[in-house]
Amino acid sequence: MSKFDLEYANLCNKIKTEGVYCKNRTGINTYSISPHIMKINLQEEFPILTIKKVAFKSAINEILWIYQEKSNNVARLRERGSKIWNEWEIEEDGTYRGKDFGEEWAGTIGTAYGWIVDKYDMVNELINKIRTNPDDRRMIMSLWQNEYLETASLPSCVWSTTWRVLDGKLNVIVNQRSCDVALGLPFNVSQYAVLANIIAQITGYKPGMMTWVISDAHIYENHIEGIDIQLSRINDAHPAPKLWINPDIREFDQISTSKELPDIKLIDYKHHAPVKMEVAI
Repeated sequence: MSKFDLEYANLCNKIKTEGVYCKNRTGINTYSISPHIMKINLQEEFPILTIKKVAFKSAINEILWIYQEKSNNVARLRERGSKIWNEWEIEEDGTYRGKDFGEEWAGTIGTAYGWIVDKYDMVNELINKIRTNPDDRRMIMSLWQNEYLETASLPSCVWSTTWRVLDGKLNVIVNQRSCDVALGLPFNVSQYAVLANIIAQITGYKPGMMTWVISDAHIYENHIEGIDIQLSRINDAHPAPKLWINPDIREFDQISTSKELPDIKLIDYKHHAPVKMEVAI
């Protein structure tokens, strides 16, 4: 089995046995623990679940939408066959869940994610620092900008990354304030593992450690059955696949953003069937 399968299963079991029953804004209660930290060596394997199928292309299209396209336009994701942000899209009249954002924000998620990346030119600044001053200890991308939280339909869950070059490897710490373990975490970990591998490649380093810090790791009560299905498969989990990134890619904006993802592929991804669960809005 992959190391990430085991790490994920251990987290799920911990939440099920130690989690505190909590209310939250969605109306669907959770079992939650705080905090939780995972350390993933990107030199050893690519982290993606095999105890269920993870929609890899959809996950990577989303991370490129945020950091390469620097977009908040939900239609851009739908063009690639991804509907994961549809539930947070601001309506044509400029409202979202009764809140008036203004018609100019229709079709977007407001001042969140890619909009923040674009406003502060975060990716270009990060890549330039890694290339020109790899000893810098201030290489941070923060999507949590207080003045723009109220104009976002959903403030960033994965809200910051801290980057450090040591011994020829590019390491990253990922901070997540709120983690839907059943649906969000498998997506998020694979996404940021790809992002780390891309940035390492274009800056001339090997990918190193990805440390994942979660403030609130939770399982929604209506996801328990789906989690149990995945846990029942752990003894039949598969080895981790290999990540392939087009070796000709030397700049972040060279990566194709078509939904086919010709420049980013998984090799030998063997997995169990997907497990359907409803997202909490």
